[in-house]
Amino acid sequence: MLLLLPPSETKRDGGDDDARLDLSRLSHPSLTAPRRSALAATRALSSNRATMAAALKLGASQQFEVTRNRQLRSSPTTPALERYTGVLFDALDARTLSTAGRAFARDHVLIHSALFGLIGADDPIPAYRLSHDSKLPELSLKKLWRGSISAVLASTEGVILDLRSESYVELGPAPSKPTSAVVRVVSDSGSGPRRALNHFNKKGKGEFVRILCEAAIDHPSIDSLLEWSVAAGIRLERGAEGELDLVV
Repeated sequence: MLLLLPPSETKRDGGDDDARLDLSRLSHPSLTAPRRSALAATRALSSNRATMAAALKLGASQQFEVTRNRQLRSSPTTPALERYTGVLFDALDARTLSTAGRAFARDHVLIHSALFGLIGADDPIPAYRLSHDSKLPELSLKKLWRGSISAVLASTEGVILDLRSESYVELGPAPSKPTSAVVRVVSDSGSGPRRALNHFNKKGKGEFVRILCEAAIDHPSIDSLLEWSVAAGIRLERGAEGELDLVV
């Protein structure tokens, strides 16, 4: 089972001062070439602070993000699941997972980064700033990632739960098959159509992934996942075709 997460624009500083970015240590070596292209374009753009700030839509208080991008090859790294912050990752709270839960995350969680493509939970990465809609010189992130990421996901066996935002799905759609589903977080008042959530969408996804990691069950099918969710007290139901509704 694969749990596919979006990244967060906010990152935690610090990490291992003795470990610098090494692309050979990242999951899915087939993505090394596009990673090099994205890194080169990002570092080139960061040579001009004003240009990079405009490309990343950074305000005056966010200039440290340009510095981060200038130091991609020399700054310390930390496991991806601990690098990202924000609502989803705060709810997942990777640092407090049990040993078994963290091991499950290592083997079953991927994060979709605009800079690195698909990265594993324990892949060591530096702090950076690049979003799905960032404008890099002579490099379209959609053209760079869409085909290669889709190929990785198409070759993945078993259940794929896609918890990414639509903007990241556009950078590499998962295959349409019975064992693949997009997870939507919705509210259900019982007196009308279900309503998709915004802030609580991220919180709900983070809490859901944490529960899945702690349960440490590699579900062989969507039906298996749905049966387990009932016993676990999670309201997870089939929604539109290819979708699962996580009702919170």
